[in-house]
Amino acid sequence: MSAPPLKKPVVTEREARQVAEAARERDWRKPSFAKELFLGRFRLDLIHPHPLPTDEAVRRGEQFLTKLRAFCETKVDGALIEREARIPDEVINGLKELGALGMKIDPKYGGLGLTQVYYNKALALVGSASPAIGVLLSAHQSIGVPQPLKLFGTPEQKQKFLPRCARTDISAFLLTEPDVGSDPARLATTAVPDGDDYVLDGVKLWTTNGVVADLLVVMARVPKSDGHKGGITAFVVETDTPGVTVENRNAFMGLRGIENGVTRFHQVRVPAANRIGPEGAGLKIALTTLNTGRLSLPASCVAAGKWCLKIAREWSQAREQWGKPIAHHEAVGAKISFIAATTFALEAVLDLSSQMADEDRNDIRIEGALAKLFASEMGWRIADELVQIRGGRGFETADSLRARGERAVPAEQMLRDLRINRIFEGSTEIMHLLIAREAVDAHLSVAGDLIDPEKSLSDKARAGANAGVFYAKWLPKLVTGTGQLPRAYAEFHPTGHPDLAAHLRYVERSARKLARSTFYAMSRWQGRMETKQGFLGRIVDIGAELFAMSATCVRAELLRTTEGHGREAYQLADVFCRQSRLRVEELFGRLWSNTDDVDRKVVKGVLGGAYEWLEQGVIDPSGEGPWIADATPGASEKENVHRPIR
Repeated sequence: MSAPPLKKPVVTEREARQVAEAARERDWRKPSFAKELFLGRFRLDLIHPHPLPTDEAVRRGEQFLTKLRAFCETKVDGALIEREARIPDEVINGLKELGALGMKIDPKYGGLGLTQVYYNKALALVGSASPAIGVLLSAHQSIGVPQPLKLFGTPEQKQKFLPRCARTDISAFLLTEPDVGSDPARLATTAVPDGDDYVLDGVKLWTTNGVVADLLVVMARVPKSDGHKGGITAFVVETDTPGVTVENRNAFMGLRGIENGVTRFHQVRVPAANRIGPEGAGLKIALTTLNTGRLSLPASCVAAGKWCLKIAREWSQAREQWGKPIAHHEAVGAKISFIAATTFALEAVLDLSSQMADEDRNDIRIEGALAKLFASEMGWRIADELVQIRGGRGFETADSLRARGERAVPAEQMLRDLRINRIFEGSTEIMHLLIAREAVDAHLSVAGDLIDPEKSLSDKARAGANAGVFYAKWLPKLVTGTGQLPRAYAEFHPTGHPDLAAHLRYVERSARKLARSTFYAMSRWQGRMETKQGFLGRIVDIGAELFAMSATCVRAELLRTTEGHGREAYQLADVFCRQSRLRVEELFGRLWSNTDDVDRKVVKGVLGGAYEWLEQGVIDPSGEGPWIADATPGASEKENVHRPIR
């Protein structure tokens, strides 16, 4: 018999941080451009010359993109998917026949074996036809069963599940619970050992693909016992196993065609052979999977930027106000320039990060996170600017436009669909904290014991000695650098082109300034640094801008030397860098001049009820019910709405 389910863990903030810290990949075995950037070292050699795919990777990728484009143009009706909030079964089956489920799976398991670069190009292409299809394929391959098995699965697991994932079976990733989001220390779903099985009990929320999935990656807590280390553990679960119930298909403001639901596990028996990795490694597996998995979201943002640029160009030429096309009015022209330059930057960041992932020469955990953060924020801004350019037509639905005889441009849908990217796979706020932790890793490695209240005096003394050695070598290098040499990076200022070398010199100087600011903040706040989330967020945002500027310049130089759009690429890179530098300067100013302290006072007043009078005079249209649904383990009392694709 299985043991009774564990009660929901009650953890302190410190304990929660310890769980997250234990799941981090601590070692840096490979170089990292972004890590060095945060340390004030501008390692341009790590990204320039721009890495390139092999001829075979290009051949295979382009061949599949041709087939996928033909399928999307003839078989996918994005407007129908939006209206009916469902991807037709025949479309999903057509994608299966194309091999789209196995884009990232090795050919020896029946997959296509595409590189990360071409996988992202495919997601961008299919996502432009229907964002819901892009999410279906991404959730299946980026975070579903294929990726964790590729990284951590046994040969037997790969042989058993990957051929199915490549051609027939849809997978989903289940971590979030009704009361657990980015704080996995409170994970309540349990997996109790029972002979050669584990018995799962619990409820999972926001299970993208979960409504139609055949296979699930489930994170559950194994209780510690004799012979069992315990801890958060990953399992592959068949959805037709008795006790698995999809209780609800969720609906959202955007991405209306996604199959996202609530899944309950009641006494679900899972063979121990389906456990991925050892007990207690589940969270580490999830975080490692996301290192490259997060790159699928920037792909959707790149696709959105390209489409927004096309619509902005066509509409702004056709629409006239005060005697000339609106594109020629400076207020609108500035928005078009932002869309064009930022779309170029988004693609530069995505392609560079993806190619680095393919080469596997660098550790891209920070680059992947920065790409997700930067793209999700900028993609949303691009869509918002398009809606503004379109005016009332931007707010009007495509169906309404069509009904009254105008081109059915789904600008408002784009805005709705993109909004989730700032929340998916780590909200912007969580990404700030995650990246900040990696950015200060070198400091904590040498001086962490100095600010840890639980360390002994002898530990602090040793830490002080180590920190002294590290900072004696590191700090002097932040005073002066290559960015102060007028002719540095001269290859980025070819004759007749904008001066990108000046922007790279700015990046180098700003990287050193960023590192100095981080060091000063750690010296000032010490152990309280982790509570300064506003400061840390701005530090990360500066790093994201510097990374994007670097990628943009490197991509422009690549296009200048290999393709026919070098002059235009240089112009776009120059404009993006000028816009980015303005944002960086504002962020640097807000590091020390901000409203963080008074904001905390207002928050305390709001939570204490001091401003309830400000809420008067309105009617709350919210329905009745608890803020968080009850997720007590037990048998399901609802109809199973699981809908396998046949």
